[in-house]
Amino acid sequence: MSWLLNLYETYEANLDHVGAIEKKYNDKEFTLLPISHTTQNAHIEVNITENGEFHSAVVIDKSDASTLIPCTEESASRAGSKIAPYPLHDKLSYVAGDFVAYGGKIKKEEPFTYYIAQLEEWANSPYGHNKVKSIHKYLSKKQLIHDLVEEKVLFLDANGRLIDKWEKTYEALHGEKPAIFSVVSGGQESTFIRFNVHSPNEILTKIWKDKDVYDSFTRYYNELLSDEDLCYITGESLPSTDRHANKIRNAADKAKLISANDTSGFTFRGRFNKSHEVANISYEVSQKAHNALKWLIHRQGKIVDQRVFLVWENDDTNTPDPTEDTFSLVPVTAEKRKKISFTNQEFAGEVAKALDGYKNDLKQRSNINIIILDSATTGRLAVLYYRNMEKELYLDRLAKWHSTCVWLHRYRKNEQGEFVQFYGAPATKDIAFAAYGPRANEKVVKGLMERMLPCIVDERKVPRDILNSAFYRASNPVSMDKWEWEKTLSIACALINKKEGYNLALDTEKNDRDYLFGRLLAVADVLERRALGSDETRASNAIRYMNSFSKHPARTWKTIQDSLQPYQAKLGTKGLYLSKLIDEIASKMDYEDFNNKPLSGKYLLGFYSQRHELYQKKETNEATDQMTN
Repeated sequence: MSWLLNLYETYEANLDHVGAIEKKYNDKEFTLLPISHTTQNAHIEVNITENGEFHSAVVIDKSDASTLIPCTEESASRAGSKIAPYPLHDKLSYVAGDFVAYGGKIKKEEPFTYYIAQLEEWANSPYGHNKVKSIHKYLSKKQLIHDLVEEKVLFLDANGRLIDKWEKTYEALHGEKPAIFSVVSGGQESTFIRFNVHSPNEILTKIWKDKDVYDSFTRYYNELLSDEDLCYITGESLPSTDRHANKIRNAADKAKLISANDTSGFTFRGRFNKSHEVANISYEVSQKAHNALKWLIHRQGKIVDQRVFLVWENDDTNTPDPTEDTFSLVPVTAEKRKKISFTNQEFAGEVAKALDGYKNDLKQRSNINIIILDSATTGRLAVLYYRNMEKELYLDRLAKWHSTCVWLHRYRKNEQGEFVQFYGAPATKDIAFAAYGPRANEKVVKGLMERMLPCIVDERKVPRDILNSAFYRASNPVSMDKWEWEKTLSIACALINKKEGYNLALDTEKNDRDYLFGRLLAVADVLERRALGSDETRASNAIRYMNSFSKHPARTWKTIQDSLQPYQAKLGTKGLYLSKLIDEIASKMDYEDFNNKPLSGKYLLGFYSQRHELYQKKETNEATDQMTN
């Protein structure tokens, strides 16, 4: 349960964020919820005067529907026909005293009776708030639906009953389809109402954003809690709970992390008599931990097919994500690329510099938390992976990954939408696409991301099946578009390099058989490419035969070399250097190594490094020619 303790500590360390509205990059609002509060999508906003009179009402746009509301343990987990009102904002059947009079359907008892009694207790308690008292005074008049109909927000049929479903026949009564039917899917009876207090003399804070109202209910409800027991998290005797929060990943999420309501099965029976004997958690700890988790997921979590990948520090949310690529840490521009010789040791220094900003603020007990969450059913959420480690160790592991699983990539876009090159580790999601293709199912992607995380933070080896998948796809360029193959190739090289420890810079002294075969293939590709010219876009013979070459290198090389002769003749003296280079590389290989034994991933490293070297050499020569002219 250490993850729960760290979430509780995160809440305590970020109390200044409680109730403060924050926005994501897509302008979606979120907040660190106060205790005894949750979020709900509202459909109608009703404004009440300070004297408890109806002022106005509007249908809420879906983009502004999310509302922070107070809740009790019962209302947070209500389902079916159970009557458990929210303390302030709620569905029409709860808040409207005239619901039945307008044809509203109730199953057993009238929910309004329970709602208004609970609201009255809060309003009249020592912690009551003036805004709550104004709303209570108005709702006690039992005329909400009447006022909403007069305001042309809700609509009745010819018999004076709430219209359940809009039909064309109602146009004779009300004209075009009203806005309420566009935001409510289950008919007007399922409308969720949020209240606000209007003042003609001053601008009042919206009630669902008013910290004084939050505190009012939190202190009031805390007095109602009883059944104190030993909390396994704090070690103190506090009011306990067996009803823990849902809506962890989003407002519609019903899955719970902590639940033990299976009293007839063997979820806990056989070892324990009561569920709380397994793990007793106080109401305060449960609320704070779950609210902190929701806030962190909205703020910085990554969700793939409902699986949550989250990294955070208790008192600092600005933490580098291990699933991102190096581009987010060390972008390599054209200028910088000229200064870096692309050795792992030198690039490790670049990564270290990028991470220094995170290390400069190390505290005495500064720890990083990494958690993966997912649900097998709609009701249960599981912790698939959790690690708590010292920040310095985490940053060292991150630096090691980003300086060893490295290669030169060109598939990221900058702010201008242009492709840019960066040297470093690929993102885990991109590794999934390299191994399984860009149309891979999200279930496959999230599974790979989960498997790669221990490779980064626990220094485990990259799983062999992932390495093999990326290697086989990179060796089969004709099966995909050129951009996709180039991306797959660079990622496969990064993964293979993690194992082999090579450099991007071409090593002309390396006499490894597979590396040399890769160099031969690269020279053949570049030679034919130059002979064809930039106008010809078809794949070279080296690329077309690449898959066969990886399986039967000696036999396939003869075919490729025979096909090169017309292009060598076409280039003439311009291709002399490349022809000599083929002879030079082949001469480095021992006679017995020139066979049809399948190539390992090292041939991809030799291919990429040799091709990169030739492209760089051509760019340099062209630049020199321009300066001379």
